[in-house]
Amino acid sequence: MKRVTINTNYVGLVFKKGKLKNVLTAGTYWLGFGEDVALYDMSKEYFYSVAELDILLQNGDFVNLIHLVSVADNELALVYQNKNFKNVLTAGRHVIWKGLSEYSFVKVDINTINIDKTIDRNLLEKAPLANFVRASKVESYEKALLFIDGKFENILDAGTYAYWKNSIDIQVLKTDMRQLNMEIIGQEILTRDKAQLRVNFSIQYKVDDIIKALLENKEFEKQLYITMQLALRESIGLLSFDELMESKEKIAEMVMGLTLSKAENLGVKLTNCGVKDIVLPGDVKEIMNQVLVAEKRAQANIITRREETASARSLLNTAKLMEDNAMLYKLKEMEYVEKIAEKINNISLSGSGQIVDQLKQIFVK
Repeated sequence: MKRVTINTNYVGLVFKKGKLKNVLTAGTYWLGFGEDVALYDMSKEYFYSVAELDILLQNGDFVNLIHLVSVADNELALVYQNKNFKNVLTAGRHVIWKGLSEYSFVKVDINTINIDKTIDRNLLEKAPLANFVRASKVESYEKALLFIDGKFENILDAGTYAYWKNSIDIQVLKTDMRQLNMEIIGQEILTRDKAQLRVNFSIQYKVDDIIKALLENKEFEKQLYITMQLALRESIGLLSFDELMESKEKIAEMVMGLTLSKAENLGVKLTNCGVKDIVLPGDVKEIMNQVLVAEKRAQANIITRREETASARSLLNTAKLMEDNAMLYKLKEMEYVEKIAEKINNISLSGSGQIVDQLKQIFVK
C-alpha cells in the first residue's frame, strides 16, 4: 500500500498496468499493489497522445473533470479564463482541466480573411492571437487598393485593417494623397538657336484618381517624371536663348499645356510647375557678362550726356537772366566771392593803396 496526497487544484490519474483505474481529486488516498498515480496541474492544458485520450474518455470521472475542445483545420478556438482572453487553440483536440477557473471557448472560421466584428479588436494585437492575424494601416493622408488573390477588391480609406492569416493572398497598395513635389534636376537642353543650357525644374502635383494611378498605370511617378522631362525639352527647344532669358515663365505655361491631359491619364492633378534656375556653360556665361557690362556702360554714358545737357541748359538760362538783370549779376558775383572768402584764413597786403581801392570796387557798389 502507498499513501498519496492530492493538493487543491491538482488531479491524480491512477493507472494499473497502463489502464486508467481511478481519478483522484484533492485529498489523501491509498494506492493498491501495482498502482501508480500521475499528478496534473488543473490550471494547465493536458497533453496526451491520440490513443491515450481515446482510452481516458471512456472513464466518466475523467470526462467530468475536463473541457474537450475539438478544433477543425479551418478554425481557431479562443480560450477565455474567468472572462479574460488567455490562449488560442489551433486545429486538433485539446483537453483543459476544469479546475477552479471558469473557461469559455469561442471558435472562429479562418477560411475567409474577414474577422468577425464580435471579436474585440484589442485582442488582435496581443500574443498569441497576433500570430494569426495580418494587419495593414492606412494613414489619414493615404488611400489604398485592396487585392485578394491578385484581384482588385475595393478602395481602403484611412484606418487599420486586420485579416486572418490563411492561404488567401492579400496585397494592399498605398499612395500619399497630399500635395507632392517632384524635381527634374540638371537637364542639359538645346534652345532653338543651339545654345546649351542646364535647367532645374520643379513640379507640384497630387494623386487625384487612385484607380488610374495604381491600377491602370505601373509606377505612375516614373511615368510622370518622363512626361514632364520630355515636355520641358520640347518647350525649351521652341525658344531662342534670348526669348528664354527674357520670359522664363513661358516655359511653365508651355509645359503645363503639354502635360495636363497626360497627367490626368496617370490619375494625377498638376497644381503648379516652374523653372527653378538655369545654369549657363562657362563660355556662354562669360559672353553674357560682357553683354551686361556693355549695356550698363551704354546706360551710364546716356545718363552722363543727359546730365551734361541739363547742366549746360541751366547755365545758359542763368547767363541770359544775368545779362538782362544787373542786380542778379551782382548777386551771383557776391555768391562766388563769399565762397572764395570762406576758404581764406588771412589776407596780407603789400604795395600802394591801389589794392585797397580794388577790393572796395569788389565789395562795394
